[in-house]
Amino acid sequence: MATITEAKVIITSPGRNFVTLKITTSDGVTGLGDATLNGRELAVASYLQDHLVPLLIGRDADRIEDMWQYLYKGAYWRRGPVTMTAIAAVDIALWDIKGKVAGMPVYDLLGGRARDGAMVYGHASGGSVAELLDDVARFRDRGYQAIRAQAAVPGSPGSYGVRHGAIYEPAATSLPEEQLWSTEAYLDFAPGYLTEVREKFGFDFHLLHDVHHRLTPTEAGRLGRRLEDLRMFWMEDPTPAELQESFRQIRQATTTPIAVGEVFNSIWDCQQLITERLIDYVRASVSHAGGITHLRRIFNLAELYQVRTGSHGATDLSPVSLSAAVHLDVTVPNFGIQEYMEHSPLTHEVFHTSYEFHEGALHPSSAPGLGVELDEEAAVRFPYNPKYLPVGRRTDGSVHDW
Repeated sequence: MATITEAKVIITSPGRNFVTLKITTSDGVTGLGDATLNGRELAVASYLQDHLVPLLIGRDADRIEDMWQYLYKGAYWRRGPVTMTAIAAVDIALWDIKGKVAGMPVYDLLGGRARDGAMVYGHASGGSVAELLDDVARFRDRGYQAIRAQAAVPGSPGSYGVRHGAIYEPAATSLPEEQLWSTEAYLDFAPGYLTEVREKFGFDFHLLHDVHHRLTPTEAGRLGRRLEDLRMFWMEDPTPAELQESFRQIRQATTTPIAVGEVFNSIWDCQQLITERLIDYVRASVSHAGGITHLRRIFNLAELYQVRTGSHGATDLSPVSLSAAVHLDVTVPNFGIQEYMEHSPLTHEVFHTSYEFHEGALHPSSAPGLGVELDEEAAVRFPYNPKYLPVGRRTDGSVHDW
């Protein structure tokens, strides 16, 4: 029986901040877990270092389910993004170790592949409609079967999802940038540029759009109706999901598919949305929703209600998280799509990966475990760099959902 002898929290910033947990067993096997929480990285690092790491030493590395229950129920104070991200890091690292000990990729431990690869979507954007159309063409040329389209709203500097440079990174300032936003201008503009994407490129690929929590249910229903002829793959995060009941109003107003969940951290955040069929895709991520163990519970519940998966996979999660997500993606019967933002070359100096992108899909390697290794010497070269996500404000100065 291998026991945990060391658990090390590694903070590095190769292009952006990442927190990684490295667990070592008495047999010398190591596993990696992603503990990154964008803009609150040090809170999770402290939760791990000060509270969880002392609990791990000497415990059986094989008992993943028992460990999950111990860390979740044993804390008494349950749920929340910091707690669940920390638990996820432990969980993912233990799955990585179990795969290495067994000499099997994690997807085989989860029952084996249900598909060859996980279809992904890329992020096309532009400061103008012309720039967006050029970017969509770039993703089409690279073989993407699904593309998210976002364009800057004229006069709204707080437009979400518009890339400046090669990598989209909204956490870009040492204190939160306060961005102005006009819902009225967005609702007037977005349906038009999405229509232009379809008119230029046709319907032989999946088109997605992210609203990013910025509309009321009434506004979201109105937008969804205007997009119905475009046959959207989904309308993402149309309204904040704290009030799950609000999605009933959107569902009654439009047939445009709805995706939500990148900020969810437990099955309870989406229970009503799933069981009452108020959404079509659940977007919870492996690193923010308690790891492989808990995310698989969410996906299993979703399968019963014909809700499909569409996990968050932005660059605010490390390659460890992306690999864990893809291993799970290829095993679940109700897989829908996987978000994919390519990490920077600097990130790949620290994280050495083995998953591959081709023909519009990510394919996990057959290497034992997750197939990701971390270069600790390289990680030291990139010290932590405080960055915050923006804060949204309406044109009247009041705070709005970013």
